[in-house]
Amino acid sequence: MSPVVSQRLASVFGVIALCVMTATAAYAQALESLTIVLSGGQKQSFQVEVARNNADRAQGLMYRRSMPADRGMLFDFGRVEPVSMWMQNTYLPLDMLFVRPDGTIARIAANTEPLSTRTIPSGEPVLAVLELNAGTASRLGIKAGDRIEHPLFKR
Repeated sequence: MSPVVSQRLASVFGVIALCVMTATAAYAQALESLTIVLSGGQKQSFQVEVARNNADRAQGLMYRRSMPADRGMLFDFGRVEPVSMWMQNTYLPLDMLFVRPDGTIARIAANTEPLSTRTIPSGEPVLAVLELNAGTASRLGIKAGDRIEHPLFKR
């Protein structure tokens, strides 16, 4: 390989590495703290991405193949209304926690089916949906009526 080709390849790989580091830093900056307070007072902490606009809500966790156990995505709908979710193009099985404006969990749809177009209704008007890895609610004892602490929710 000539020195010119070698330098060009090094430059290309440098740019790629910089893009990856920048994307990783942006992802880390986008995380917000969220705590779930169980009925017995125990607290479980998560770092979540917050989808606050239509484009982010439409994208959700689609196409991702993994998510750390202490992470999730919080969908802020901006108003209280009945909502429906689905799993199209979502490879991760998820627990969906439908959340009222005061932060109480209205309903949990556990172990949702990856890649399904079946709609999953909130069952009542909610402000947000929290998606966690499937099995998290059961493993941690999270139930309807438990409370989520995050600046989105007013008490």
